[in-house]
Amino acid sequence: MNRKLDVVRKRMAELGLDAYIVPSEDPHLSEYPPEEWKLRQYISGFTGSAGTLVVLSDEAGLWTDSRYYLQAADQLRDSGIALFKDGLPDTPSYMNWIIGMLPQGGAVGIDGWCFSARNVESFRATLEGYGIRLVADIPPLWDEGVPRKRTSLYGLPIAVTGLSHQEKRERIFAKTSADALLLCALDEVAWTLNIRAADTPYNPVAVAYAVVGRTGSLLFAEEGCVSDSLRAELAQQGIVFKPYDTISAYLESLPEDFSLSVDLDKTNYALSHRITCRKVVEASPVALLKACKNETELSGFRLAMRKDGVALANAFSELYGRMEAGERLTELDVADILLRHRKEQPDFVCESFSTIAGYAAHGAVVHYSATAESNAVIGKDSLLLVDSGGNYLHGTTDITRTVCFGTPTEEQRRDYTLVLKGHIAVAMARFPEGTQGAQLDVLAKMPLWRAGADFGHGTGHGVGHFLCVHEGPQNIRKVQNGVSLLPGMVLSDEPGVYREGKHGIRIENLVTVREGERSGFGLFLQFETLTLFPYDHSLIEAGMLSDEELVWVNDYHKRVWNHLSPFISDKKTLKWLGKMTSAIGR
Repeated sequence: MNRKLDVVRKRMAELGLDAYIVPSEDPHLSEYPPEEWKLRQYISGFTGSAGTLVVLSDEAGLWTDSRYYLQAADQLRDSGIALFKDGLPDTPSYMNWIIGMLPQGGAVGIDGWCFSARNVESFRATLEGYGIRLVADIPPLWDEGVPRKRTSLYGLPIAVTGLSHQEKRERIFAKTSADALLLCALDEVAWTLNIRAADTPYNPVAVAYAVVGRTGSLLFAEEGCVSDSLRAELAQQGIVFKPYDTISAYLESLPEDFSLSVDLDKTNYALSHRITCRKVVEASPVALLKACKNETELSGFRLAMRKDGVALANAFSELYGRMEAGERLTELDVADILLRHRKEQPDFVCESFSTIAGYAAHGAVVHYSATAESNAVIGKDSLLLVDSGGNYLHGTTDITRTVCFGTPTEEQRRDYTLVLKGHIAVAMARFPEGTQGAQLDVLAKMPLWRAGADFGHGTGHGVGHFLCVHEGPQNIRKVQNGVSLLPGMVLSDEPGVYREGKHGIRIENLVTVREGERSGFGLFLQFETLTLFPYDHSLIEAGMLSDEELVWVNDYHKRVWNHLSPFISDKKTLKWLGKMTSAIGR
């Protein structure tokens, strides 16, 4: 019996609703919402970062993507909630499922604060075509609210950001004709105003809105979280503080002839509905400006990668040593060891996401998260996949390595080397200006395809500068998004292969787009690999690598040694790193 579903259904009946949709997002449409907005997780028990719950009077379903198929199946067991594997050909969208289940005259409820304005209008038009009403002002139908917790905001100096708020404002208004710009996405607010906080898990952002004008800006944040000194500092940059909850009243007060730039994909429906002035509906110009890092930001990334590489070298050296000594280590121990060593690095702020440490079959769960119940003991007869990252004051890291503490099998070596070949192919790519990430996706997958294997997640996602580890609009995946790869963009390069019940393999570095040579065919771009950490020698089948690939691996390992070794004082770690970065021969 699912008491939480019973509570939701009772309230649905009181409100005359036949269906209620619970998304993963908060009013800022965040990937990692604050605790008080994790309603889908509270009701369903599914803890993945992406998913949508639909509750009917007698049925319920949860939609999530391939990263979470195995995790969701486990967490939804006996919950009364059916799993729908989004992205598979036979899986209906949750909207089509609702339409098939409800009669004409039915009513679907949502909390308009947690859906984008564009999605709500699309939902309404679709449902009305089948005689079904959409009610978009339903509050959260759950009775165990979590108190709102906010942290103190702080500013970042130009030495870290590379650009002042005024300079960013000028660049924004070179790309829009509106009088002002409404920002709801937390990373866009943080980047534009050069502020940070710790209001959401793993992302150093403040829960805040901003209205950016041509001569000044407004910051809407929790009153007790903005000190007098920060208010004075912001005022010098033309930023005026306003209490967070006054954003609706402000938008409703704007004169009709005032023009406000609004991104309907990033603005929640409830807030958009309150705008009475003239809307300039367009994609946020901040997204692309933020994605193309300036040289100060890129230098910060490189520094963060060096510190992260040193932390990981100390951590993995410890792991290898303790495993060799026969100690009992678990998946949660691995996460704790990584965090402990990262905390030793100057300017470390927090993890950039919850560490994924999956041993053996758990490695095949793409976004596995170890719990006290699932916590596996690390052995020597399978593979350990570790995906982790850190936020430093000058950059964000995200790295995946797969290792074996014993003697790998032929299948494990073959799978690993196929993934490595795809990883190298992306890293070595040269491509003409105007190329989109989708056009490079095949490079990562071709070695696997030739062997009859594949992976379902994206090959690469954008990464923010001391911001969100998942950033748009840039990516590398099979679906085109219309965005060209541009100099300064930072992305992940992370192919993988997952054998359910056996093992998972993923190899991930961060790369940045750089200008290459210019020829008679135009400007060509290329990637600079930012991440600094070795691959597991024991898993590389050198005979499967081309001469060019083998040279790339050896050159990369030489670079890792040269960048990290001067900053490692522990002799055992230095010895381990020397072994892991030694040249690989045939």
